[in-house]
Amino acid sequence: MKLSAWHRAQGDTVERFIPLMNDSYDRVYSSKVFSFTPDEPNLPRGVIRGGTGYGPGSNLPDDVEHIMPDYSLYPAFQASLGFTTRGCIRTCPWCIVPGKEGTIHAHAELEEFLRSGCRDVILMDNNILAHPHGVSQLEHSIDLGLRIDCNQGLDARLIAADDVLASLLSRVHWLKSIRLACDHKSQMPAVERAVTSIRRHGGKKYNFSCYVLVKDVPDALERIEFLRSLGVDPFAQPYREPGSKSVPAQNLRRLARWCNHKAIFKTVPWPKYQGGAA
Repeated sequence: MKLSAWHRAQGDTVERFIPLMNDSYDRVYSSKVFSFTPDEPNLPRGVIRGGTGYGPGSNLPDDVEHIMPDYSLYPAFQASLGFTTRGCIRTCPWCIVPGKEGTIHAHAELEEFLRSGCRDVILMDNNILAHPHGVSQLEHSIDLGLRIDCNQGLDARLIAADDVLASLLSRVHWLKSIRLACDHKSQMPAVERAVTSIRRHGGKKYNFSCYVLVKDVPDALERIEFLRSLGVDPFAQPYREPGSKSVPAQNLRRLARWCNHKAIFKTVPWPKYQGGAA
């Protein structure tokens, strides 16, 4: 969307790729987030590829990176979308962010990507609470009357250690749930403290959800049932090796289907689940 906005500013005509129009394009861009996502089979020679799904690459120039996105490319999408921070303080072995973006740093103000008349904002920051700028932008969102979705999840360890953060998060207007992550059993106490603290400050009206990285079924199941006991909605994500195109093991996908299919999860205990894999 940023490349589209930049090209339109240069007087170019931009549209989403149409294979039948392949020979008429002067330039075609292709991007993807995940390496296992298949490429569009009709991409022409000379296509410019980018995004984490293609591996390390150059960043967009500042005049492109910090332009208002061209939301008209996706008319059905009605929210605003962007990053206020880049990078992360963590070094999780399965995550490419530290190598790609470095340590956490301020990136943009909300207004840089806030579309006119839009209250709903999806923030893709990898660890927004780990930098004062990210925290200030969440505070600013309250003043602007925005509804926020931090779709990469919030770091429960930071919330558990800072009651001021918990108070702030109880006052943010959340678009969906308050998303956390529990990728290892060592994070369970922090998740419990974070949820309890936010609720104590008045966040009871919001639902909580939590990403669960699944590398081992018994280990993940313990975290899933722990989250259920807290009234937190778990979302299981079967582990993939970074850069791998292979499908996760069937037992991991089976646990994910049971957990993520909420009609099943709420009525069928795991030992009695007879269904297939996701």
